Amino acid sequence: SDLQKQEERGELLQPLIFVLLVLCSVLLYFKVSLMDPGFVKSEEEVKAGKHEEQSMVTAEVPNNIKMRRCGYCMVKQPMRAKHCQLCQHCVRRYDHHCPWIENCVGEKNHPLFIVYLSVQLVVLLWGGDVAWSGLYFEQSWDWLQHNVFLLMSFLLIVIFTIVVLLLLISHLYLISCNTTTWEFMSHHRISYLRHSELENPFDQGIVLNLWRFFC
Repeated sequence: SDLQKQEERGELLQPLIFVLLVLCSVLLYFKVSLMDPGFVKSEEEVKAGKHEEQSMVTAEVPNNIKMRRCGYCMVKQPMRAKHCQLCQHCVRRYDHHCPWIENCVGEKNHPLFIVYLSVQLVVLLWGGDVAWSGLYFEQSWDWLQHNVFLLMSFLLIVIFTIVVLLLLISHLYLISCNTTTWEFMSHHRISYLRHSELENPFDQGIVLNLWRFFC
């Protein structure tokens, strides 16, 4: 049959890989959006041992910086944590609250968020290539009527591709510097950065920063 011939020629492999990538992207989306981004637990939960040991990044910071208590949820904030008004929790190594996933990006889900963006970018680039290959341009009203949805799809894919690409590049840059979006945007308002002698006390070099983040 035609299906068997296409399989023998390997023509079914690419659509299968594309579908698997789309499925992987959807699964990553739900995983990142539903998982704990690194909520700071209360002292009672810490004493009861109900959660894993909170990881702290060793850095050269002033000794006079004390652990502050959050004015909203009243938990002791570790360094680099911030309270999210939307999630109503303090998040360890807070990066930002992402409206796409309706969840914070923090210590636990930040690496997976980068993987999600990477897979999403591959899917968008592949989808854009498929949409472009189906377009043939003619200066006629009939052509526009028959191709308007494909053209709109291609334009939307281009817009989303640019957004995801810029977001991924900016995150990789900040990760390579061992800083977060919140720290980068609010450097002058954060006590442990404002009073530090170093511009970025957490920076340990690009290679080590990437290794500590992903591994």
